[in-house]
Amino acid sequence: MVKKINLKLIISIVVAALAVYLITHYWPNIADFTGSIQAAATPIIFGFVLAYPINILMSFYERHFFPKKQTKGFSGVRKVVCLAGAVISIVGVVALVTVLVAPQFVACIKMLFAKIPPAADFVMTKLRENEFISKNLLNALNEFDWQSKLADMAETIATGVGTTVGAAFSALSSVFSTVANIIITIIISIYVLIERDRLLRQLKKIGSHYLPERIYNKASHILSVLNDSFHKFIVGQCLEAVILGVLCTIGMYLLRIPYAPMIGALMGFTALIPIFGGLIGAGVGAFLILMDSPIKALIFIVFVIILQQIEGNLIYPKVVGNSTGLPGLWVLAAVTVGGSVSGILGMLIAVPIAATIYKLVRDDINNKNKKSRWDLLAVPDSFKNKEKED
Repeated sequence: MVKKINLKLIISIVVAALAVYLITHYWPNIADFTGSIQAAATPIIFGFVLAYPINILMSFYERHFFPKKQTKGFSGVRKVVCLAGAVISIVGVVALVTVLVAPQFVACIKMLFAKIPPAADFVMTKLRENEFISKNLLNALNEFDWQSKLADMAETIATGVGTTVGAAFSALSSVFSTVANIIITIIISIYVLIERDRLLRQLKKIGSHYLPERIYNKASHILSVLNDSFHKFIVGQCLEAVILGVLCTIGMYLLRIPYAPMIGALMGFTALIPIFGGLIGAGVGAFLILMDSPIKALIFIVFVIILQQIEGNLIYPKVVGNSTGLPGLWVLAAVTVGGSVSGILGMLIAVPIAATIYKLVRDDINNKNKKSRWDLLAVPDSFKNKEKED
């Protein structure tokens, strides 16, 4: 018995030493190989990621417009129709936001460049009236040619755009590669959505066959909670963004504030970012309105503050807060940490991940029937019964 244990120990040490040697001496080759695999697998990963939000809308259409009882025998056609409806809906929303925001945003930028010289002249006039300002400074500011500097700035931007276009043509192969990856990603997401039921059955069979029952139940429970958190967060956040955008547009029309459709769409789009999204949209909107009328910009700021209070105390807790089950303090902490780690993407995924951890810990603490109080991954009996029913 001792010899067998020693033999196993020796083999393990030799294998570990060989692995360390290979990794140390051939790390560039290993890195290149893993990089190639990662690059090849990127469209597949993005395809699954893209399929997830589309599946939420697709499932909604299947439940409410094409229930199984009424479409019995036409499951294939039912999936295709619901998938097409989901894709058309998402593309339509993106196109609508683009049409509402882009033209007026370009017009605001043009107006900004047109109003800078008069604003500079106004500031110079006020400075001349102030006796405490040095005459040398006033003369230097007065001799500054704002119009020519703006022209130079525009020329620099145009030159930069030309250089960018030239670089884009020189990198044509990279563009084709990106387009090909996008097309492959879309195709994979479509296949995933059409074959989702079969894929889920296969994954369950593989998991139950190769994993011990206890580990399989724990993994299934964690994935179920994670899926539930992401599903509720996406639905709640989109619904809250639509409500906020519509209320902002209606309020701006009633107050006769310019750019109502554009800023309303912008507020709704930025509201997809938890907590800070509305502030970003409000800041951009106030700046654009300021170019047209400072008084209306001030009215807009007051209106947004009131709207944010209504949204934060009434709409968000009912629509998003209750859906994720995560307290406001932890939402703020998750958004802050996620944003510092991975920017806007981190803000979006941090809340459902934090909600998943919060639910697992809460269920573990409240589960009186578990054997170990430190088993944070204990599977509730209700989940086991649900698995047996499935």
